[in-house]
Parts: sequence; structure tokens; C-alpha cells
Amino acid sequence: MVHNCKLDHQSSSPDDLRPFSIEIGMSQVEACGTLAQVCPVSSICVRTEEGFYCECQNGTIPSITAGKTLVCKDLHSSEGTSPEAQFNNLNSVVKNLTDDVVLEPYVVSSLLERLQDALTEVQQDTSGKKLVVLGDAMLQSTEKLVGALVEPTTTNASKTLMTKTMEVQTFTIGKDYKSNMSANVENKNNSLDLDLVGIARNNNGSAAVAFTNFKNLSSVLTADLFYTVNDTKKTMMSAVLSASLPKTPHKVLPNPANITMKHIQSLDPQGVLSCVYWNGSAWAVDGCDVTQTNATHTVCTCVHFSTFALIMQVQRPPEAKAETKQMMALLNTIVVSIGLGFLTLAVMAFALCRWKPQVNNTTRLNLCISLLLAHLLFLLVQEFIHFIHPHKIVCKVLSGVLHYLFLSSFTWMLLETIWLFHTVLRLKDIRSPQGLGPHWGYQCLIGYGGPSAVVAVSAGIMPDGYGSDRCWLNREFTWSFLGPVCFILGTNTVLFFIITILLHTTLSRMQHGPTHNKRIRMLVFKTLIQSLIVGLPWILGFFTESSQAVDVLFLALNSQQGTFIFLLHCVLNEEVRQQFWSCCCRRMREKETGKVVSSTM
Repeated sequence: MVHNCKLDHQSSSPDDLRPFSIEIGMSQVEACGTLAQVCPVSSICVRTEEGFYCECQNGTIPSITAGKTLVCKDLHSSEGTSPEAQFNNLNSVVKNLTDDVVLEPYVVSSLLERLQDALTEVQQDTSGKKLVVLGDAMLQSTEKLVGALVEPTTTNASKTLMTKTMEVQTFTIGKDYKSNMSANVENKNNSLDLDLVGIARNNNGSAAVAFTNFKNLSSVLTADLFYTVNDTKKTMMSAVLSASLPKTPHKVLPNPANITMKHIQSLDPQGVLSCVYWNGSAWAVDGCDVTQTNATHTVCTCVHFSTFALIMQVQRPPEAKAETKQMMALLNTIVVSIGLGFLTLAVMAFALCRWKPQVNNTTRLNLCISLLLAHLLFLLVQEFIHFIHPHKIVCKVLSGVLHYLFLSSFTWMLLETIWLFHTVLRLKDIRSPQGLGPHWGYQCLIGYGGPSAVVAVSAGIMPDGYGSDRCWLNREFTWSFLGPVCFILGTNTVLFFIITILLHTTLSRMQHGPTHNKRIRMLVFKTLIQSLIVGLPWILGFFTESSQAVDVLFLALNSQQGTFIFLLHCVLNEEVRQQFWSCCCRRMREKETGKVVSSTM
């Protein structure tokens, strides 16, 4: 639905207009109504000192067009009328704005209020990462709308805009601006001091600054989104403030800017203040420092513009949960390190030892390599999570690599089971070599190519699924890992059931000796145990939040996969033991021979 209203700010009030009062923003203003309907049905006619203008009512938004024509567009699109749908519709309208557009203040005010109202409604039913994404979208739309207030000037001009939830100040200078003093923009006891003249020198003599105070956005972009090394209690100490340089191509600050922030909470004597800026997904401190502070205000000096806030950190009181977290973190580091050590030994054994043809060394070696890299990367990410998480792209990439490596481990486990199934099928053919199987190149193509395809498709379908608070998969995206894992475990279970039946019927008919039969049974048994070792801990992963005991069991089993594999295929393997002792004895003999030769000389 679209309505048009021709505006004429120079005309006088028609005789058939009767005044009445409506609520606009924070104050009562004089409006006008008429039987002749100067404004469309979905809008109201507002009287000002200069004349009249039409304002869109709830459910509609003003158009983004130049000139004096008002267009009220219906927000109820075909995608739905939910608060989130309305918020997305508004954002799509704002995204279509060109950088050089100039809008009337009442248009900007109306859009900003509707954006904030929609976000407030969405906030009631949304939380976590999704709400943060919406909050970031709110910041981007606000910056674009505020930039639309700025008009070119040859001297200087300023504008003030107030809504129910924010206050905006803009200041613009042109080529004929004579002052060399720094610009100072204030709102709600917060101020911004910057060298706007220096910025203008790099922009053909003109520049503009916008300073926005968000009253309610701190409930969306909370202080907990400031990730630090220490587990501290974080409190938002100021309103969320945004500083930008609209219609200014070169945005590099020749000198640092000072932002004075008013405290909205009492200052804790033991607290540590941090000037932070919003990087798109979290609060960060790069390029901003606290330079002055007192009981009521703090001055932050920053070398770039963004959205800023003041956060206070206080050490948390000792709690049982905090101690438990520390113990679990220490336990995780210890047991994963042990598992990595045994995985390294297993990789060396599979790579250096000579194996019989019946053993598919390719799958075991690559299984251990995948597990080694996955557990090592996961341990490093968790150890340095506070440094990694603020860097959104790095966190997403690391979670994608972890997704790939763990999927690769399960794929190699499936390939070993398939190879075992192939071996048992060929047992009845005495003439066929039992070690014959798919070429190692084809195995690598499946073992590494399959997981890469899954990760690529998953990232294409839901790119925001990567990069959780722990740089892993988001909760709603875990199906991209657990789905393939459950499929592989289910396939392995079916294959082992078939292998057991085939093995029983085949060996009972064959005339091989007991040693050969025992070797085949042991091979099946070890592969079965290996599948349980690799797969069972991930089944427990579904229940870790329900019980701390299950969490500890999951950690113990999952971290010691390399230990069990080394014990199963190396320590309990007579062939490997013989090669190990043979190697040790040979080196001892070489040392003894060297000593004898040196003594005779």
C-alpha cells in the first residue's frame, strides 16, 4: 500500500484545518486534521512554525525519495508481519540508500523509531548470537540514516535529532569554514572532541561528523560480549555511543579523538575501566585507551571511529562453579596432552614399521593424523580463545577446520570398516591376496575429499553456523557434524553385524589353520574396539550438559583416543613389539661395536 502527499511548507493554514494534539517522539506537538485530507489516510499532518508536513502512522514507513512528496509504504510484506520480519524489511529499505542521499529529519526520526521498536519486540523472543547479529544490523542502519541528515555546506551547519531511544548530533564544515579549532559535539553529558578541520583537509575542504547516543542498545550489545583472558564480572559503565564521518570519503583521523563518557553506574574502587569499540561481533580494545577518569566521567582516546562504550571489569568472587571450570580446564589440558603424545607415537609406528599385507596401514595412519591435528588444534583454540574470539573471521575459519578434521577422522574410521568388510568377503577366495584393496590414492580422495565437500556445503547453506563462543559450531548448526557422525556410526554398526555373520560362516567352511583364523578374528575385534573408541565419546557428547560425571567421562574417553589406539594396535601387537625390540637391540649392538673399535684403536 502506497500513499502520496504533496507538501507545501510555505503555505498558510487552510481554514478547514482543525488543530488537535498527538504524541510525536518525546513531546506534544501541534498537528492538523482536515476533512479534505491534505495527508493520506495512513499519515497525519503536523504543523510547525514553517508550515505543515505529513508523517506516516504506525505500520508504515516514509519513502526514501528526494523532493517534497511523501510516500508511506506498508511494512506488512509477503514475508510475514512478525517483529523480526518488520525489522528485516526496515533494514532492507535502509540498505538501498545511496551514500549521497539527504533526508528530512522527520523521515530519519520515523525510521529510527520504527527500527528500535521492532528490535525491542524481537529482543523479547530472541537471544544469543542471533540477537547480536540484529544489534549489529541496527548499528549499521542507524549510521546510514544519520549520515542522510548531513547536507553539503560551504561554511558550517549542525543538526540535532531526538527520538525516544537515541539522540543524534551532526556537525558539517565546508571550504569556507575559517576556524582552526577542534570540533566538539555533545549530547546527554557525553561529548566528542576531534580535529574535523584536519579531516577536511584530506577531503577537499569539507567533512562531517555524527555523534549518536543509544539509550537502550546496551541490553543487546551487552558487556559480556567483551572477551578477556581473565574471567571477570563485566558491567556497562556508559551508554553505547557511535561516532562516524558521513559523506567523508577519507576517514583516517589525523589526530586521535577524545570521547568523554558519562558513567551510568557507580564506579567500583576495585574495578578496571576499558574503553571498547564494537568490531561487528564483540567489544574490543584495539586503538582505544582510558586517558582520564573521575567519579562521574571517563575520557577515552581513540585513533579510529566506530561504536564505543565504557566497560568496567571486577574480579569475580570465588565460587564453586568457577573452581569447577578451572579444574575442568586444567584436566582438559593434561589429558588432551597425554592423548596427543600417544597419537604421535601411533603415527610414528604406523609410518615407520613394516606391516603385513593383511593390515590396511593407510587408513590407520591417516585416522591418527586426522585425530592428532584435530585434538591439537582444538586444545590450542581453547587455550587462546580470549585472543581468537574477537577476530570473527579467524574464529569462523578455525571452527571450519576443526569441523573438517573431526569429520575426516570418522571418514577414515568408516573406510577401515569397509576395508575389513572387503577382506572378509575375499576370505573364501583362497587364491586372492587378502591385502589387496582400493589404491591408497582413492582412499585419500574419499577420506579427505568427502569431509571437505560436507564442510563446503554446510558453509554454503549456513555460513553463520561457524564461530560459536568457543570457536566451534553454533548449537543450531551441530547437525552438520552430528548428522554425518550418526550416519557413519550407524553404517559401521550394520557392517560389523554383517562381518560377524560372514566371518562365522566363512571360517567354519574353510580349512585354514587355527593361527590364521585367530588372526582374522583379532583383526575384526581390534577394528570393532577402535570404532567404539572413536565413536562412543561423541554419543556421550549429547548428554554432557545434564551431568558433570558424564562431562568428565566424555573428556576422558575423547581425549584418550590416541592412547587406546596406540595400546590396541602397537603395544598389544606382537609384530610391532618384535620390530621395536629388534630396532633397540640393533642400536645397542652398534653402540657396543663402536666402543670395541674405539678401544682397539
